Amino acid sequence: MMLNPIDANRMIALAHDKSSRGRETLAAVIDDLFENQANVLSDREKRLMYNIIENLIHEVEVSVRRKFSEKLALRSDVPHDLIVALANDHVDVAYPVLSHSDVLRDQDLIEIIRLRTKEYHLAITLRDDLDEDVSAALAETGNENVIVSLLNNQNAKISQATVEYLVEQSKRFDTFQEPLLHRQELNADLATKMFTWVSKALREHIISRYNLDESTVEQLLNQSTQEELDNLPGAQDESAKRLLNRLKDNGEITLDLLIKSLTGGEISLFVGVFSVMTELDTLLARRILFGENGEGLALACRAIEIPEITFATIYSKTRRVSPARPNASRDDVNKMLTRYRNIAIGDARSALGQWRQGADLFTPIRSVFANV
Repeated sequence: MMLNPIDANRMIALAHDKSSRGRETLAAVIDDLFENQANVLSDREKRLMYNIIENLIHEVEVSVRRKFSEKLALRSDVPHDLIVALANDHVDVAYPVLSHSDVLRDQDLIEIIRLRTKEYHLAITLRDDLDEDVSAALAETGNENVIVSLLNNQNAKISQATVEYLVEQSKRFDTFQEPLLHRQELNADLATKMFTWVSKALREHIISRYNLDESTVEQLLNQSTQEELDNLPGAQDESAKRLLNRLKDNGEITLDLLIKSLTGGEISLFVGVFSVMTELDTLLARRILFGENGEGLALACRAIEIPEITFATIYSKTRRVSPARPNASRDDVNKMLTRYRNIAIGDARSALGQWRQGADLFTPIRSVFANV
């Protein structure tokens, strides 16, 4: 079939017909062109058909342009200028070609990423043929949803430089962490770097995927704890240190002071009081107080016979002090209280004694909690 001016005039007339019947008829004509004729038309006839469409996209409403876009997105013989025009149209029109058309070139996509909004970027993240330059441009948008969608596209190629950048960003955006850890581009060095700030479940994934040995895991846990402690407020509060020394001299280090300093947000004083009560150096006291799972805290508090209700308060509030972890839920507190009750005081005192003598933080914890 040869398209002629009558066909073009009919399509333009239908485009201006705003009635439901007119839109339905135009949609039927488009379907007929693409589904029944487009594959058998000569090159000249296809060029004529695409010229008609290119003229029509400036005359018809979004819903009709969207239909054009859906049809053309799946074809590789569409003129480049027509696809670019659709890709820069209203986002509802652009979406099909941005996410599927292989006529678009990398430079087209990069330009759209730089000039258009995140809705356009999200469509591009779904493409099956994203190369490293386009992925880098998407990452550079800094948009959390766009980057997560990119990372979840396992067909996207992402350069090592971009992966390294996103690993650093995953400290602030925890939504990046899981998809990053499932990327083939993520090497063992970057995964172990992430170990210090990801959740317990993701740490287990890292251990399993990269076959980390026990000594490496322990080293990473120590590093994670130290980094978290370094970010806590009041670490170098000199006034709190002077106050602590005065209180020690006056024999005023009490459980009541421990709780008041914690609830009052005087973290440096709180750590100092706990250090004196347990006879542990300040650094180890901080690691025990703010350790991720609270097991060291439970042992130390049990050893100095802190009441259960007071321990629950300390456990709950020390979870909140660190921005790197969520608050403890009521269920978390209840589970830890159950474990606390089951710790034999003799075992707890033995653990505290080992720490005072310089034992590694985790050895007494593993020994006691293997039986709790």
